[in-house]
Amino acid sequence: MSTATNGTLDAKRSPMWSAGYGHDAISTRTLGFWLYMLSDAMMFTALFVAYTVLGHAFNAAGGPWGATVAHPGVAFEETVWLFSSVLAYGLAMIALTKGHRGGVMLGITAALLIALGFLSVDIHEILHLFRMGATPERSGYLSAFFTLVFYHGLHVVAGIAWMLVMLIQVAFTGLTEKVVYRLLNLRLFWHFQAVMWVFMFTFLYLRGAIV
Repeated sequence: MSTATNGTLDAKRSPMWSAGYGHDAISTRTLGFWLYMLSDAMMFTALFVAYTVLGHAFNAAGGPWGATVAHPGVAFEETVWLFSSVLAYGLAMIALTKGHRGGVMLGITAALLIALGFLSVDIHEILHLFRMGATPERSGYLSAFFTLVFYHGLHVVAGIAWMLVMLIQVAFTGLTEKVVYRLLNLRLFWHFQAVMWVFMFTFLYLRGAIV
């Protein structure tokens, strides 16, 4: 791995940005993170299966379910927030390939603020459901619904905290090898949240509104 004299990666010379088949520290650590993402995907799959099994009026125990709980309009607003955050982080990664520290920080800051918008809409919707009596302990259906919502929301919170940490590290240590691989892993993590949200939007909100 080629580095500049101050320990910061030289984006133009680094094999991370060029075609090749050699192994390097960043690629190895990124592979390890992919293995973690695989385990997380399995957890999401199990939760989706549970929701599919419990997504029936019988499992609502006479309580709220379907269109009463799933609001596609709100979910679409959340989709716009989350995908805009992913786009902003993608722009930060473009700046990273050019070794532009200011651009990286600007993109991450934008992604973080937009993610807070997603989180605020998510929390507002959850509180609205709670006020109408749709709480996790009300039925098996609601337990499965809120478990998925909370699990994804927890990942978003973790992503926001991660972005904040990376902003501090980029500002104080620059684009070192360790910082770069953490930024790349965060990119994988953040894109994964968007992919999972597509499934949630489809299964929880669109399907829920139809049934």
